[in-house]
Amino acid sequence: MVAPPLPMSGPKNTKTWDIDPAHSSAEFAVRHMMISSVTGRFNSLRGSIEYDPAAPTLGRAEAEIDARTIDTGVEDRDTHLRSPDFFDVANHPTISFRGTAVETGDGDEGRLAGELTIRGVTRAVALDVEKEGEGVDPWGNARVAFLAKATLNRKDFGVSWNQVLDNGGVLVGDKVKVTLRIEAIARKA
Repeated sequence: MVAPPLPMSGPKNTKTWDIDPAHSSAEFAVRHMMISSVTGRFNSLRGSIEYDPAAPTLGRAEAEIDARTIDTGVEDRDTHLRSPDFFDVANHPTISFRGTAVETGDGDEGRLAGELTIRGVTRAVALDVEKEGEGVDPWGNARVAFLAKATLNRKDFGVSWNQVLDNGGVLVGDKVKVTLRIEAIARKA
């Protein structure tokens, strides 16, 4: 279940933007056998952003991912990732993020601090964010796009299953690189 839309606040030009799931993605990469990386994505992402280009430090964001839609391109692996060994989607079907503070950086870059919940465990995280662009689509809808990245330790969220290899390494790395490509549409008044 998605949290209710964010209330309007901040300067007069603050708008609420709804994430466009058809033009947004939540992707990840994690080390496999400590020699390469496996990539994947979640195929269901939704949420909203409060944003004013003139005062981006007052922005907020909420997003929800359906963990059951994990897709690494290998069904047996995806089934294992849905199991209690990893995301335990039967008991924790969603991953959620609630942004709480924005720190602007150089140009269109900044940092979004917030709370990420995976498997019922909530931790403070920070996303490095870059505004990629803003414009109006052919149907008159204002759109904005952001690229966000973070590196997480999966064990911080109780995702700790692993297997020791004969060479002393492990099957799955602890660090997970997360990339979010978000396109959002301004909500009509």
